[in-house]
Amino acid sequence: MVVSPFIAIDWGTTNRRAYRVEDGRIAATLRSPQGVSTTPADAYPHELAAIRAELGDLPVLMAGMVGSTIGWRVAPYVAVPAGIGEIAAALTRIDDRTAIVPGLSFTDGTQGDVMRGEEVQLLGAALAGQVPADALLCQPGTHCKWVELRGNKVTAFTTAMTGELFALLRGGGVLAPQLTAPVAAGDAFRDGVREGSKRDLAASLFGIRAAHVLGLRDESQAASYASGVLIGNDVAVRIDGGRDVHLVADGDLATLYATAIETLGGRALVSGCEAAFIAGITQIRKLSA
Repeated sequence: MVVSPFIAIDWGTTNRRAYRVEDGRIAATLRSPQGVSTTPADAYPHELAAIRAELGDLPVLMAGMVGSTIGWRVAPYVAVPAGIGEIAAALTRIDDRTAIVPGLSFTDGTQGDVMRGEEVQLLGAALAGQVPADALLCQPGTHCKWVELRGNKVTAFTTAMTGELFALLRGGGVLAPQLTAPVAAGDAFRDGVREGSKRDLAASLFGIRAAHVLGLRDESQAASYASGVLIGNDVAVRIDGGRDVHLVADGDLATLYATAIETLGGRALVSGCEAAFIAGITQIRKLSA
């Protein structure tokens, strides 16, 4: 089935990316810092009209935090196990030409987890042939997603607040003055990864302060080391015994997580986010049109 042109929007908390999609490919892109956190509740129709004015008067399919309680309209979660078909069947319709993709939820006893937006990219990576139908996937970010994929369906997932913890450490507290330098995937980062893999996170983080006071580490390396501790702790829990990890990531985060995975004995295979998103959202459009 040929999918007629449509607009796909990845509308997150702090950013928005809109794409004109033709034949499963990006024909035009519109990027904006107008995330849902800065979009008033009554401004969404105006914002969407402006996007259509730029990209064409086409059907629109949106994913991400636009479907959350702080977005345009709540798109209820779909419980895992779920694949693209289950997601496409549960769209929240704004009108007959505009819809929001639901997120996914996972429960295990009294524990639960949720995602919005990442599901399109993670399942899209499998649909695009970037990752196998059965795989461990990781999408790093402020909240890092670890996903078990079985038969092209998400069967379980875990969210780690790794990026947010690093931002909080940098933003205040006793370590903040030491964490101003850029993070690089060098020796200090790898040392931090190995330290973080011991899974004594609170003690490992205070060790950064102690090393500074005692003059044991170059302060310019502290940010890289601290990032390594956090990412190493996150990775170590997921890849006991070493595993292939399919990273759906771009840029520095892809490099940092790949370095951490390989430092701890795993193998990292990287797929780009944008191509994965387009593959996923196009299939959702095809199934729901």
